[in-house]
Amino acid sequence: MKIITSALEAMAALPSQYPTEELPEIAFAGRSNVGKSTLINSLCQRKKLAYTSATPGKTRTVNFYRIEAEWEEARHAFRLVDLPGYGYAKASRKAQEEWAAGINTYLESRSMLREVILLCDLRHAPTALDKQMYTWIRSNGYVGHVIATKADKVPVTKIRAQQKVLAQTLGADVAHIHPYAGNVATKSFGSEELRLLLLPFVS
Repeated sequence: MKIITSALEAMAALPSQYPTEELPEIAFAGRSNVGKSTLINSLCQRKKLAYTSATPGKTRTVNFYRIEAEWEEARHAFRLVDLPGYGYAKASRKAQEEWAAGINTYLESRSMLREVILLCDLRHAPTALDKQMYTWIRSNGYVGHVIATKADKVPVTKIRAQQKVLAQTLGADVAHIHPYAGNVATKSFGSEELRLLLLPFVS
């Protein structure tokens, strides 16, 4: 898959603000600051397509990115969707409830949604909210791929062991745990493999 164009199409706080063009969508879910925005930048080979911050909780809307890519000698369009991060302890209860409602509304109502991919920090065991999200993903018929971010911060010799920890805690197949280091300034760990991972859901 070769990315041709990528652009932020909408930042939606309400379903009425969602894009209306019928395109397949892949949503990325995960706790605050796990690296969803960084992942989108890396996949699209853009440094500032999705806003990133060291401060958790910056993504508060459902953000839609329209992607045009080329494979099999044809151009295809689809969307990557950055969902608000959950589990930011310093956010007010009201803010957390609003973010949760926004995530749930999108997941439960979006007919164009083809796959939900969970992001977890490879360095740490999944949280209770991660496990809850993964259970929802699997119970709703999605494959259950997990992108294990921050892989560049884990010694290479320990990556496989951390994959197994994530798989066992989530109840996932270890083959569905994909280590990833999303730094567009360097050669990303597995970025091309992840682009190929998206193909079945947007073809």
